[in-house]
Amino acid sequence: MSTPSPARTATASRAWHAALALVVGAALALQVVLLLRGGADAGPALVRLFSFFTIQSNVLVLAAALSLALRPDRDGPGWRVLRLDALLGITITGVVYATVLAPGVRLSGVDWWINTAVHYVSPVAAVLGWLLFGPRPRLDRRTVLLAFAWPLAWIAWTFAHGAATGWYPYGFLDAGAIGLPAALAGTGVVLAGGVVVALVLRVLEPRLPPSPRR
Repeated sequence: MSTPSPARTATASRAWHAALALVVGAALALQVVLLLRGGADAGPALVRLFSFFTIQSNVLVLAAALSLALRPDRDGPGWRVLRLDALLGITITGVVYATVLAPGVRLSGVDWWINTAVHYVSPVAAVLGWLLFGPRPRLDRRTVLLAFAWPLAWIAWTFAHGAATGWYPYGFLDAGAIGLPAALAGTGVVLAGGVVVALVLRVLEPRLPPSPRR
């Protein structure tokens, strides 16, 4: 079996990531429209929406997918961190939702579509896109270390915002309801899972075919 040419691989990567960006972008846009049409105060409502790890992860996936749809061999120090954060965030989103949150969720209509897009389609398509198209190698030690600045900033924001307003995006982080030690323990478990995912990606990358040079 012949190896696909770099041009064909680039075309397939563009199509894959363009489709991913379309699905994620549409889901995020619909979520914002539904939120604003619900009559909530726009400012606080949008702050809460974009305080969800799920939403931030999908925004990162959208940014990375758009960049790869335009240029499949994209590179650069900042872009490497963005790409890894998108993979880390969306993997954690998919795993935590499927194992912790999904059993208590019952949705229909547009809400079901949005939920499926951001919690199932986006994680699977983002990780498969990385496995199929890369680009790689991109995951050096500096990139892995810098990638954890965003999750740590999100954790700090979540607890600071929650302490000020009493609102937390997820029940297992609700320090007011379950106590700060339990909330911190839950956060620690998720953060440790992120470290494991990053290490797996770092170890796996050299064992996958490098991206073809155009």
